[in-house]
This record gives sequence, structure tokens and C-alpha cells, in this order.
Amino acid sequence: MFGYKSNNSDALGPVEGTNKEWRLIERVVMANTLELRRGRRWGIFFKLLTFIYVLVIAVFFITGNSGPSTLGKTGGHVAVIDIDGVIAVGELAGADAVIGSLTEALRHADTKAVILRINSPGGSPVQSAYIFNEILRQRALNEEIPIYSVIVDSGASGAYYIAAATQEIYANGASIVGSIGVTAAGFGYQELMDKVGIERRQFTSGDHKAFLDPFSAVNPDEQALFEALLNDVHQQFIRDVKLGRGDRLLDSPKLFSGLFWTGSQALELGLIDGLKSTAELARELGYPQTIDFTLRPSPLEAFARNLGVSLAQGLVKFGVSQGVTLN
Repeated sequence: MFGYKSNNSDALGPVEGTNKEWRLIERVVMANTLELRRGRRWGIFFKLLTFIYVLVIAVFFITGNSGPSTLGKTGGHVAVIDIDGVIAVGELAGADAVIGSLTEALRHADTKAVILRINSPGGSPVQSAYIFNEILRQRALNEEIPIYSVIVDSGASGAYYIAAATQEIYANGASIVGSIGVTAAGFGYQELMDKVGIERRQFTSGDHKAFLDPFSAVNPDEQALFEALLNDVHQQFIRDVKLGRGDRLLDSPKLFSGLFWTGSQALELGLIDGLKSTAELARELGYPQTIDFTLRPSPLEAFARNLGVSLAQGLVKFGVSQGVTLN
């Protein structure tokens, strides 16, 4: 009895083993098929998502081209142009954008007045002067369409420079107004380099080519030259503010010292003409309907900025630029 093996067991063993192998192979094949199906579904999903994404961008890009230039008859409106942020080349508050917006606003047959809605700490004196001069030119060409400024949170420095070209300036009692001055700042690292033991090697052609080098000591002659440059820009600023505001300005030297004031204080100093919002002023003009004529970046440009282009530009400006700004 011991050691006995059934012949039936011997006969069925290989068959049963073969069935197990086939079942295992079948499971592997089925699992692989399910994985392929799942991958195919996800692939279709992501392709569809990409298509929708591109389609939405295309729709925004196409519809984004329609703006104030395609605006029909309104029966009379006040055109509003935002001067928002730092006044610089390529920015919303730069000369190209603001002048383009102003041209579009004045071109519309139903524009009865223009309001520059200002919320800016200032910026480039060159860009500010460009806009100032263009406003005066447009006022002379379109005497029947008044141009006003309304300062929101801040209308300082170069932003006030622009506002001074308009017929009247309004603000809120808590707005920041003024700062009629010029500034330029940098850093000096020469003492730090001496302590660390770093040698500065610079080769130039021209006595003042390394002017404002932060790794060298300040040259008294160059300092006097730079201060004269800043003073010249400041005098241009003062001249144009006086040209725009005339005898409405209080005769006080502190107006041009670089100080800034609240809207209520600015009213007493003659820097502004009243305390009103954009909507209040539009209603008083008799045309409560306001139309935004601000030329803004296209959807594609805005999308590029959101990807980090604007951040990169800001870092570059912060790291390497040392320009003169109105402040």
C-alpha cells in the first residue's frame, strides 16, 4: 500500500498542469489588454483636452481683436483710459499704449470727454513726457472734447506729470498725489570686496565709461555730473507741471521737493481740482455711460506673460537696470 501511485493521477497530471499554464497566460493577456484599453482611453482624453485648450486660446485670440475700434454708436459716452502700474516702455502705462488708447478714444464720433484713470507710482521721465506732450497736442486738435484725470490710489511722480497735461485733475481724499521729484539709486560694494579679498578688474576706453560702477568708489566729479543731470530732468518736470496747472498751483517751494500728499491736502495746494471718482465725474459731465478704451495685451500676449515672461523681464530690470525715474 505504501508507495502506491495511481495511474489515473499520472495520466491527469500533465493535463491539469497545462490548463493552469493556459489560465495564467489568459490572465496575463487579459490584464495587458485592459491596460492597453485604459492607456488608449487616457490618450484620447488628453488629446481631447489639448484640442479644447488650443481651441479656447484660438477663440480668445480671435475675439480679443475686437475692441473699442469696432464699437458702434453709443449716443454719447465718456472714454476711460487706464494708466495703471509703472510707466515704462512696453507696459500698459507706457507711452505707446496710452497714446494709442487716447487716439482711439478721440477718433470715435460719440466720445464727448476722456478720463485718464490713473493708478501709478510713476516711472520713466521720458515716457511721461511723451504722454504729456501728446495730451497737449490732442487738446489743441480736439478742443470740443475735454480730457480729465482721475487719480485712484496713487498718482505720483511721472503719473502726476501726465495728469498735469489734462484740463482738470480729480482724486479721492485718501489718494496719494504729488512726489514731483527725480531719483536714481544704486549700491556700492567696494568695501565688501576689500573685506572678502576680491580684486576688481575692469578695462574701459573713455575716462567716464565706468560711470556709476557699483564696485568702485564714487568719483566726486562724476557725482556732481550725475546730480546736475538729475536736476535738469527735475527742472523739466517742474516746468511742465507749471505749464499744465498754471496759477492753480499754490506758490510754495515744497510742491517740487519730492513730497507727496493726500488728495485732500493736494486740493489745498492746487495740485488737483476736486474730489471725485470716475463715475461721479462722468455723471456731472452729462454722459454717465463710460467706455473703456484702454489698449490691452492680446490674449496670446497675456498667456505668454502668465507663463513667466513678465517675471523674467522684472528680474532682469531689477538686476541690471539703473535708470532715472520720476519720484
